[in-house]
Amino acid sequence: MLACGSGLPFRGKLVVACVVALGLASKIQYAAAHFLNFGCEPVADFKTHITTSTLLGIGYGTGAYFVLGVPIDHCLIAAGLCSISGMLPDLDSDSGVPVREMLCLVSVIVPMLMVPRFVALGLHGESMVIAAGLVYLGIRFGIGNIFKKYTVHRGMWHSIPAALIAGMFMFIVCLSNDVGIRLFKSWAVVLGFISHLLLDEIYSVDWQGRRIRVKKSFGTAMKFFSKRPWANVSTYAKLILLAVIIAADEVAMNYFGREKLDVPISARDWFQDYLNGNSPQIFR
Repeated sequence: MLACGSGLPFRGKLVVACVVALGLASKIQYAAAHFLNFGCEPVADFKTHITTSTLLGIGYGTGAYFVLGVPIDHCLIAAGLCSISGMLPDLDSDSGVPVREMLCLVSVIVPMLMVPRFVALGLHGESMVIAAGLVYLGIRFGIGNIFKKYTVHRGMWHSIPAALIAGMFMFIVCLSNDVGIRLFKSWAVVLGFISHLLLDEIYSVDWQGRRIRVKKSFGTAMKFFSKRPWANVSTYAKLILLAVIIAADEVAMNYFGREKLDVPISARDWFQDYLNGNSPQIFR
């Protein structure tokens, strides 16, 4: 478990550090945009988002190393995850080289983070390579095509629930007996994701004229619901599904002082009970 000094608990210090770092980085980026554009309307583009999330990742990892005593290898990974997740909301964009490059990068990083889980499943050698390849193809072409066909820019993937989905997905991917480290990396993803949403909202307000002008895009990033009912249902269904998967994790539930949730047995076990003449059970 991660240790911290007196005063606020680890989670409280982590939240405070994230908020302060996010605010400072956002102000720096907005001021830089005003300076570099020489009177032109600033836009939160790819460079702005990736620079902000990278600065946040560096601050997040550095603070965890020096203040909380987190091992440096985990700090480096968390910093990288925060940096990359700063572009995750734009996976719903229709086109663009940065989006394609980011999807490829995510497709490579996720299988690497899943190596401990592959080991826990008993995979080794060629079987692990095959599993990693399948995960890559599933993300690169499966999830990538789903984003392309079924999402719209500034839809529900640009939202607070989507940031939680990304963080919970990372918590599931990063298998470790140290739940504190898993939370540490998961919050890095949430922090980078939220930085993108916050910058979108900051840049949706024009501060350069005599009067502050709010653009039409204001409120389309930091939101909990959209105007599309099906998008809301789909997003919160994914959120609930990930929550159920985490609730079935015995190690995680022990960390939170809860009992793990019983999940339905596998189809193979159910079918085997049926062949043996036993009454198939939905739960064990």
